[in-house]
Amino acid sequence: MARSLKKGPYIDQRLLEKMKKAKPGEAIKTWSRACTIIPEMIGFTFGVHNGKEFLPVKVTEEMVGHKFGEFAPTTKFSRHGGRMQRELEAKVAEKETEKIEEAK
Repeated sequence: MARSLKKGPYIDQRLLEKMKKAKPGEAIKTWSRACTIIPEMIGFTFGVHNGKEFLPVKVTEEMVGHKFGEFAPTTKFSRHGGRMQRELEAKVAEKETEKIEEAK
């Protein structure tokens, strides 16, 4: 459910302070996944914590209004199993080996 319009978007004040102190090209670490991206953040690179590590997120214009957590997934997709999947992966591996042999 969306945050009330009268309250406005949630923006972590400590994150704004870190932005003011940040040097160009430096990643700003944050644990605040619920923080809304605002226009002042465009161009900065943030290290968003996913529970294990900090994933770099470079903020662009299209990201304004979204939350940091949307760009740092917390789960890793392994793959769907089954015979069909193994056959598809075998075909891809075969094509890659052909390309390597042609390059030699």
